Amino acid sequence: VGHPEGYTATDIVARFSRARGETVLHPMGFDAFGLPAEEHAIKTGEHPRIQTQRNIDNFTRQLKMLGFSYDWDRMVSTTDEDYFRWTQWIFLVLYDTWFDADAQKGRPIADLPVPAEVEAQGAEAVGKYQDQHRLAYQDDALVNWCPALGTVLANEEVQDGKSERGGHPVKRIPLRQWMLRITSYAERLLDGLDDVDWPIGIKKLQRDWIGRSTGAEVDFYIGDEEAYGAWAESRRTSGFCAEPDASVLRVYTTRPDTLFGATYMVVSPEHEMLDKLTTETQGEAVRSYCEKASFKSDRERTDGDRVKTGVFTGSYATNPINGEKVPIWVADYVLAGYGTGAIMAVPAHDERDFEFAKQFDLKVVPVVDPPQDHPERAAIMAGDVCFVAQGNAINSGDFDGQKTNDVKAAVTAMLNREGLAAEAVNYKLRDWLFSRQRFWGEPFPIIFDETGLALAVPEEHLPVELPELMDWAPRALDEDSDPEPPLGRAVEWASASYDLGDGFKTYQRELNTMPQWAGSCWYYLRYLDPLNEEKFVSPDIERYWMTSLDGGIGGVDLYVGGVEHAVLHLLYARFWHKVLFDLGHVSGPEPFQRLYNQGYIQAAAYQDDRGVYVDAEKVEENNGSFFYEGGPVSRTFGKMGKSLKNSVTPDDMYSAYGADTLRLYEMFMGPLDQDRPWETKSVIGSHRLLQRVWRNLINEETGEATVVDVPIDEGSQRLLHQTIASVADAMEGLRFNSAIARITELNNELTKSSNPVPLELAEKLVLMLAPLVPHIAEELWARLGHSDSVVHQSFPSADAGLLVEDSIELPVQVNGKVRSRIVVSTDASPDELETLALADERISQLTSGNQIRKVIVVPKKMINIVIS
Repeated sequence: VGHPEGYTATDIVARFSRARGETVLHPMGFDAFGLPAEEHAIKTGEHPRIQTQRNIDNFTRQLKMLGFSYDWDRMVSTTDEDYFRWTQWIFLVLYDTWFDADAQKGRPIADLPVPAEVEAQGAEAVGKYQDQHRLAYQDDALVNWCPALGTVLANEEVQDGKSERGGHPVKRIPLRQWMLRITSYAERLLDGLDDVDWPIGIKKLQRDWIGRSTGAEVDFYIGDEEAYGAWAESRRTSGFCAEPDASVLRVYTTRPDTLFGATYMVVSPEHEMLDKLTTETQGEAVRSYCEKASFKSDRERTDGDRVKTGVFTGSYATNPINGEKVPIWVADYVLAGYGTGAIMAVPAHDERDFEFAKQFDLKVVPVVDPPQDHPERAAIMAGDVCFVAQGNAINSGDFDGQKTNDVKAAVTAMLNREGLAAEAVNYKLRDWLFSRQRFWGEPFPIIFDETGLALAVPEEHLPVELPELMDWAPRALDEDSDPEPPLGRAVEWASASYDLGDGFKTYQRELNTMPQWAGSCWYYLRYLDPLNEEKFVSPDIERYWMTSLDGGIGGVDLYVGGVEHAVLHLLYARFWHKVLFDLGHVSGPEPFQRLYNQGYIQAAAYQDDRGVYVDAEKVEENNGSFFYEGGPVSRTFGKMGKSLKNSVTPDDMYSAYGADTLRLYEMFMGPLDQDRPWETKSVIGSHRLLQRVWRNLINEETGEATVVDVPIDEGSQRLLHQTIASVADAMEGLRFNSAIARITELNNELTKSSNPVPLELAEKLVLMLAPLVPHIAEELWARLGHSDSVVHQSFPSADAGLLVEDSIELPVQVNGKVRSRIVVSTDASPDELETLALADERISQLTSGNQIRKVIVVPKKMINIVIS
């Protein structure tokens, strides 16, 4: 029941918007490639497509059961060939595009300026030059290789250097992979966040993930000592080199002001210069260390609590700021993928470097003076404590006494004049590794000629379909074997004949498949025009739906999704969309105009004395303690799901209470953007509300409406229109729990009256309920005497003259977080507000068994209850 939460919310928005006269596109599709389906196939022998279709059929049944008003004619699945044909087409768009850094946009590869000396070498040289600039390119990338399983694993499938499935050793090896140059769009991806209506937290997650920093690239000389003078003079003459030569170890630093404190250097175990840096006497130790490091994940290697490890390479580098020789170490806390894969270590002012220096008794030189009143100043100055803040320079020659920020710029400028450094911008974001050694994914539309040159499959030959392969399971291999993609076993499929303009020739297909993210990068565009066989979307249709009516950036008007998509799917989709925008395929620069994160539905989970989760449905409570099969268990709360064995299925709720009750309860549990605990016993409250509405309008014995066609009295008229205004406002703000609360208040007033409900009031009540509970609303609308559907009716409008408030809705907080809202009289006293807040059902559940320390009442604003 956690999954329908977001779908219910968007369905309410869709129904409400239609009733307000808006044209609504509300589609549904299935992201169906990926690892789970393939793992199921490996375990059961059942083809992934069979299981996938069975799941699609089941999900479709459940979605229709819950009354979601999707346009099912637009349904797509990423595994359908007429869908992934266009996924492959977009990949070829990326393949045929390069990024013009000056213009900050993607351009066709045919427009790439090719140096004259490259052109002079012929077509093959030009082709290789273009390949080096494509947005989709091949490169050696480190992957998690598990020989025992015969497959490359995603990071989340590796725990403590072993495979999650089977516990087999996993090592990091370089493998030729397809990559997408998302880093070229880093600035655009950052800048675009200013234009979208997204939660601040999601924007921060993306900014942190992209990780833009400014600093300097600095060259440390590692060449022949006797040649240093000539080398230094040539640098002063020629200036800083865009590409480092073989005689330097280049580092990126955000703190060039601390160069005087760089007492050693560290390179990653994968650094391309490691072999050159390693002396003969240190060779065996370095090789052994790097082999061990290859079995560790990036997360393990950067774990701040782990004891630092490393090996001296035997080599030294010259610190460009003072000419001192500093030792070069190899250590796994430095990653190949960040910066240059090498660092200048300043242990006095970097925690990781400090821990490493203390571990191996390396020199610590403070170069930033802490404030005079710093409690650990003496220890910092002695090199016994790390100080990471800013200050004034010390032990820094002519720069002593200057502020840190001033020294940063001055040091960079000085070294730049010497040709030894340059200002630089760096990103944590890495290019997107886009290959999977799997069967169940989109085949790449790429073939290779006899020389190994990659070529695009002609567009008219798309889609490249998957072979009818049954031997899809990875095979166990020995430790020295390279990964073998399952598609390589489809021998006939792996070779293909194409006429690329010079007659039919045989080519070898790319045997990897695309990752699951591929199909989900652009699905929102296919919804617009799902049956188009000529284009992935018609330009006219795309502009109709994706162009903003108010002159904004356009895109999908409302995207409701979980925060877990923040830095993967959402970032990837933005990247693809910007490329398509640059090339004129879409009308706006951003795919999703407004993003709303729904919270998780949580449920009680229970663990036995071994820490193993047990079936929550079989747990019994006795005097506040919990028992499973007679044994005591402990209770926690977590996200509902299989892993915690605390799932509640929509089918069960549908059978017991009906779809409308489930919809109503999920929206009434609390604010949509907050995590909320599921309580099956509380569902009955929503069920009773619908029963009370029914009884107020329908005679239970005859089944006929009891309403009367008489004018509404003044008091009820005022309450009705205030309710309409409040409900409409809450609907627009996705505060569905507030909308339900106001409807409940109106219905309670009807319940108190002994008079039949006026027809006009009953109709407007049903119209307000219709987006929330469509089934009972449809039935009530018919019994009120209407032959047309409630779906086609307009949402009621409030009379402004009747909106003078005599009541107000106040948020009720518990320890500073909004947990409920109550409707109170505008002239209620603070004591009355406190009493009403504590009596609220959801608040009383939260405060039960806890000590109420104080209640803070701000009249007409809020109530905050502090508990311990």
